[in-house]
Amino acid sequence: MASVVRDAPFGQLVRYLTNNKYFQYPEERPDFELPEVWRQLISDSASTTATLGNSEKLPRGQPTLAAQGDAAAAAAAAARKEQTLGSEDSVDSESEAATEVIGHVSSRHSFEYTQSRLEADEVHEIEKTKSIPIQPKKTKDGTILVDWYFTDDQENPHNWSNKKRALLTTVICLYTFVVYTTSAIYTASLAGVMEEFGVSSLVATLGLSLYVLGYGTGPLVFSPLSEIPIIGRNPVYIVTMFLFVILSIPTAFVRNFAGLMVLRFLQGFFGSPCLASGGASIGDMYSLMSLPYAMMSWVSAAYCGPALGPLLSGFAVTAENWRWSLYESVWMSAPVLILMFFFLPETSSATILLRRAARLRKIYNNEHFMSQSEIDQRHMKVSDIAIDALVKPMQITIMDPAVLFVQIYTAIIYGIYYSFFEVFPLVYPVYYNMTLGEIGLVFLCVLVACLVGIAMYASYLYFYMDPRIAKFGWPVQEARLIPALPAAVGPTIGLFIFAWTARASIHWIVPTIGITIYSATVFVVMQCLFVYIPLSYPQYAASLFAANDFFRSALACGSVLFAHPLFGNLGVARGTSLLGGLSVIGIIGIWLLYFYGARLRSLSKFAISDPAE
Repeated sequence: MASVVRDAPFGQLVRYLTNNKYFQYPEERPDFELPEVWRQLISDSASTTATLGNSEKLPRGQPTLAAQGDAAAAAAAAARKEQTLGSEDSVDSESEAATEVIGHVSSRHSFEYTQSRLEADEVHEIEKTKSIPIQPKKTKDGTILVDWYFTDDQENPHNWSNKKRALLTTVICLYTFVVYTTSAIYTASLAGVMEEFGVSSLVATLGLSLYVLGYGTGPLVFSPLSEIPIIGRNPVYIVTMFLFVILSIPTAFVRNFAGLMVLRFLQGFFGSPCLASGGASIGDMYSLMSLPYAMMSWVSAAYCGPALGPLLSGFAVTAENWRWSLYESVWMSAPVLILMFFFLPETSSATILLRRAARLRKIYNNEHFMSQSEIDQRHMKVSDIAIDALVKPMQITIMDPAVLFVQIYTAIIYGIYYSFFEVFPLVYPVYYNMTLGEIGLVFLCVLVACLVGIAMYASYLYFYMDPRIAKFGWPVQEARLIPALPAAVGPTIGLFIFAWTARASIHWIVPTIGITIYSATVFVVMQCLFVYIPLSYPQYAASLFAANDFFRSALACGSVLFAHPLFGNLGVARGTSLLGGLSVIGIIGIWLLYFYGARLRSLSKFAISDPAE
């Protein structure tokens, strides 16, 4: 827990104010000594000369440590580790030989570029059962690459305890849930906004659509910034969340409509980083085998937020006034900000190693200590680094056919998702005489659907995918899309059930079942796609999530507005049937991606190759 608080904004603030007297890192403690292999590299001139003769200068933008080759080499390395770990002797020549491979898989930044990442994860699981020093590397110009000290280095997010990772995942999920909930929590206030400001229903809906547009555009700026090691994820999270909470206060009290709209957009804009970088933060901590399970919690938080917003505000707005939905957003977001301030440490390995390099330079008065990111970017200006980070999402999207397909596909799914929810007030109050609060209760079916989707997807992973990986090895990335193939039919079925059963002569539970089928199957499809992206493009995960968030939020923003004339002109049955017809695109699309995704990725200079290929 001490390390969590130390690396959280609170701990970093205390360190700054006390000149690093409290919450010290291992290097700053009086009893700290560098591992022997590090000290030898620094002090032994003969060793330095040999290293200089055998090493090559690190090229800019390339991984420092060469890949170890094929899966057979990795398996041999794993066997050597098992033998080393089984001995009672201290690290000897045998373990030193093993460090050659350990160095190649010790840093997430290094091995996520290689083709045998699964093997690297397996070796890492063996390595971290015993503390084995990691051989540092030295470049031709004398630079010492700063990496993890030992295979079980507790600063490495992959070595964090399950409790610590669960705590951080919970904070990130709460953060994501609050931001998404604040979008739809406004819908219960539409009637009050129309009455107080004298605007039409369509104009009042701008409060929702502009918020969605804000959290769609925000990640294009904030998420790429979080991938710049000198910045990291935490500063972006804490600064933007602080602004989100501050802006939520005047939003609840503003007295003119234009001001309300501007503040709603800014709320979405500054609340947005978690919507893209949250998935990347979770990916920082979990291995490939565990990542799909961890991602389910994050996707669930994002998925249930818009659905549960009307439930949280429906009864309060009915009992008090329309501003209570906006009060609730303050009450939700402020405690989450406090949690983040005390218990959300940095998760980016590149940032953690960069800060370690800075401490070593200061403590040992040696400017040769540098992290991989510093080596890559030492000849680049800050402006060049920022521009590269900001244009990367769109560059990958435009130049990579598979990514472009996924972005468009998820945008269509999300647009239908938001359009569909706009029909609720046209059905349940009109046909079933439900109050605003009771309509919110109907949205609980989305929560039930989410639980059903989690059960289906987790069962697929646990009983089918994981055993096959253990037996046959890592499959192609498109194998992650298998659950989405049958699930893609569900949205169409659910939409048509709702369209033709939402009438007074049929019990309200029947169209609600249609909503549940729709929501459960959409969850499975989205989960598959959100795992497919980081597995295929791990080093660009945050940027790709940002681009994905922009595409789907931009269409969702428009769909909120065109839903009113859509249902007004066509009616509930025909309008929802049109959405059901559009969802057929998803059926065709997911099957095309499954069969042709590998071919599309082979045309990309950004995607990693399949280990199985």
